[in-house]
Amino acid sequence: MRFRTLCRLLALVPVGFGLAPLGQALGAAAELGVRHRIDVMVSAEPDAPILSRLMGAKGELSFTIRLSANSKESKFFGMLRPSFPDIVVPDGPGKPLVGQTKLWEEDVCHQRRGLPKVTVTQLGGHFAEGEGRIEISAINRHIGLLVPPDELTPGIKLDQGSDSFGLFYASRAQTRNSRLNVDLKIYPIDCFL
Repeated sequence: MRFRTLCRLLALVPVGFGLAPLGQALGAAAELGVRHRIDVMVSAEPDAPILSRLMGAKGELSFTIRLSANSKESKFFGMLRPSFPDIVVPDGPGKPLVGQTKLWEEDVCHQRRGLPKVTVTQLGGHFAEGEGRIEISAINRHIGLLVPPDELTPGIKLDQGSDSFGLFYASRAQTRNSRLNVDLKIYPIDCFL
């Protein structure tokens, strides 16, 4: 009787050790989290006034971005104000005014809870000097106020893609008259909690 019980217990030992790695793998999958990185790129439409009149001219741009990235582990809400003082207008369409630049990145890994909410609310700057100078001042439309002369339309969804940094989700803010685009790429980066 004792011999039979001992044999049964010894037979269960390999099964128990065989299931241990499976339990570790399931536990590791449950601990997979995410952190986000946001990059920005500024370009001009082919029919933009600065491309037709000011090729090679110098200028500067700055804009305001409202960012809300909240999770249990990490809370961020605020305004980002990047500026690019030394821009040279490219000699043709298809080349960016501002190449892809990291704007913001989370330090803390957190649970997956959706993408950060990112909105470009204002774009300003100028190109060239003297009589040929072009001023840019674009803002979002607000309820109860007149439509701005150079309206900024945020939140134009672009196709998701991937590049050397990984998978990204993209959106665009576009100015109506100055025909500039501010493209935002949100990268979800896998990490362990």
